[in-house]
Order: sequence, then structure tokens, then C-alpha cells
Amino acid sequence: MPSLFKRSLLPKLRSFPLAAEALTILPSAAEFRRCLLEKIAGARQRITLVALYLQADEAGQEILDALHAAKSARPELEIVVVVDWLRAQRGLIGAGKQPGNSAWYQAQTRDHSTEVPIYGVPVQTRELFGVLHLKGFVIDDCVIYSGASLNNVYLHKFDKYRFDRYHLLHNAALADSMQELVRNELLASRAVRRLDLPELPTTRSLRGDIGNLRSRLKRANYDTTAGSEPTFGLSVSPVMGLGKNNPLNRLVCELIASSQQQLTICTPYFNLPLAVTREINRALERGVKIDIIVGDKTANDFYIPPSQPFKVIAALPYLYEISLRRFAKGHQAVIDSGQLNLHLWRDGDNTYHLKGMWIDERYTLLTGNNLNPRAFRLDLENALLIDDPRRELLEARAKELALIMENTRRIDSFRSLETLVDYPEAVGKFLRRVSRVRIERLLYRML
Repeated sequence: MPSLFKRSLLPKLRSFPLAAEALTILPSAAEFRRCLLEKIAGARQRITLVALYLQADEAGQEILDALHAAKSARPELEIVVVVDWLRAQRGLIGAGKQPGNSAWYQAQTRDHSTEVPIYGVPVQTRELFGVLHLKGFVIDDCVIYSGASLNNVYLHKFDKYRFDRYHLLHNAALADSMQELVRNELLASRAVRRLDLPELPTTRSLRGDIGNLRSRLKRANYDTTAGSEPTFGLSVSPVMGLGKNNPLNRLVCELIASSQQQLTICTPYFNLPLAVTREINRALERGVKIDIIVGDKTANDFYIPPSQPFKVIAALPYLYEISLRRFAKGHQAVIDSGQLNLHLWRDGDNTYHLKGMWIDERYTLLTGNNLNPRAFRLDLENALLIDDPRRELLEARAKELALIMENTRRIDSFRSLETLVDYPEAVGKFLRRVSRVRIERLLYRML
């Protein structure tokens, strides 16, 4: 299909052939945890885990213990864990002063006779301005791709879970490409240091190296020379991006622009970049039916019940709801006609973290990208684009979408969403103050 963009990516993307039976979609966080532990225990050559964080909690301990056990059983096994440098050195938001996960990593290295190196990647000198948001675990020739990080709630260790997407792709060429990027673009940088060893350098002392790393990453991409030009078979293409107008941003917009019949978008934080909103509006003008699935504000991972003390971070879910209400109000006519369907996900006290897109009956985008201004400008992001021109995966993708939709309700009118007067007193007071000093726009750009 011809692209509407001057510098189109879709016709030029090199991809790796993918057998339909080589793709497995897991249904739940608990199954994701079970599968991950099983794959780690059975690894024979390599394990490369890349996530925003590996948390010092029971599920994190279970993962780290499994890695040490695998290394003990097979000393020749190559194991690398990569997380965000800054996120690893602070505590949980709103939990007061804490030593951060890096102190736990160091204690674990002291307590084990085997070595499992944990590297920190500083995408910026301050977490507010960019983090490592790459996703994907490489275990031998299998890629496990999810937007999830590694902790109790993402892995459904106890009573609560954070719902995400979970895909297994058995593809040696894809696994090689993803591991080589970690090795050549991240671990080779002087800015990337071991977090599990004592006497960490200060972020300030790495400022120059961090700048060099960020400049390199803006030009980097996955090596797909072992792949092929677009064909008429099932295939997968890895893409990454950092900074304004990067290849992943352009791909997202081009995929929306290519839609002709159906477009489905998942995002946990409704704060769409202008470029994405523009392409959605154009798709609606073409007659494309669009479904957008977002989390209810109570299913947001920043939500704090009104019964608990107010923290500034608790205002975020309400900001996202305000953004969603504005969008719904501006599109009420196509909501009434059924061409646009906005769905809110909620399942008890559990949270929602899904990202990605389904375009017509051909493309599926797996990504950790939140489709918000922060992801489009600040964070290091990646994605896997599955191209299915022969429609071999229709049944599998329909099952995944049906599972996601199980706990959703459709927004029939923007009036069904709460407004400032409906919010808890402390939240309303804060948001009115934010509006008065005109920093709401800045918050939307950063979060």
C-alpha cells in the first residue's frame, strides 16, 4: 500500500520471516511469570533481560534467584540484565527516602557465588528527561516481548496484577539482532555501568559520556541485514527510536495513515502526541473504524484512593481523564455514529498497562511506547512490527483483543466522564492551581 509520507518507512523496512507457529500470545501476567521462569531455567546459551526496572521485591527476587540458579547449573551461560540507571537508584515514588534497587543488586552479588551482571543505562542525566524504555527478553533463540517490568504486580506474584501484552517469538535472527543492539550500542558505552558492584560513579561524573550515548542512540537501530525486503509472507521487524521525529515515531504515524478499514490502539495514559491525533482524525475522515482502549483512572498505576493522603503524583490519572474527556467531546459525532469507540478498562483493584496497535487485518505493533509526548521525545523506545499479509494470525489476534475487551466499557458520551467538580477535594484544589499557573501543558509533555 503506498505511503502518504515523503520518507516512507513501511515499504523499506527489512524484516525477518516468521512462521505462524513460532508466535505465542500469553493470556495473563501470571502466565507470563510462569513462562519467563521456565525459559530461564531451560536456557542453554544466553539470557538478555532488558526492562525499565528489576524490583527488590518477592517477584524480583524470584527472577534473580532463577538467573543465579541457571548460571550455577551452566557456568558457560551468558547472562546480562539491563535496566535504567536512574530508576535503579531511587525508591518508589511517594514511598519516602529509600536506597533504591541498586543497593539490593549489590547485596545479591555479595550473597551469590555466581555472577549475574546488572547494567544501568543512563539515557539522560535526570529521569524526568528520559529513561531506558526498551522492552524485550532474549533467551536462546526466543524473544519474550512485553511492556511489563519485573516486580510483584507486573508478574502477578500475589493478589494484584498489572495487565499488559505478552508475546513469545521463536526466531533466531530476531533474537540475534536484539541482543547485538544491547551489546554494541548499550554495553559498549562508557556511560553504561554495573549497578551490582559497589562504589557507583555519580551521574554528574558521567555527563559527557551520557551525552555521547544519547547522540549515538538517536542514530542507532537494529541490525536487520540478515532479514529481507518486504515480501508477501509473515514477518517481524524490530524498530527503535529516541528523540523527536525518530523512526519509531514515524512508523506509528505511518501505520495509522495506512489504515483503511479498522484501527485499534491501546495506551494506559491518554495523552496523545499531536502527530498521532492528526493521523487519527485523518483516518476518521477516510471512514476508518477506530477503537481506542485506555485504562480507567482507577486502573492507572499512579492512582491513589481518596481515602489515602493526597500526593501530587495522584493527580496524574485525573489529568489523563481530562485529556480523554476533551478528545471525546471533540469527537462526539463519530462516537454517536459508532465509527469511533472509546473503551475504558477496569478490573477491580488491578491496573492497566497495555500499549500497541492493530491496523486493518495486516499489521500488529508490539511496543512499550505509551504513545504520549514523553515517549515521542524523551525516552528510548522500541517495537516489533508484525506484518501478516496472508492473514495467518487473524484468529490469534482476535483472541488477544477479545481478552483485552473483557473488562472494558464503551464511553457513549463525553458527559459520562467525570469533571473537576466531581474529583476529590484535594485533587480538584491541586488541578485548579495547576491551571492557574499554566503548567498543565508542561505536565502533559513530560508525563
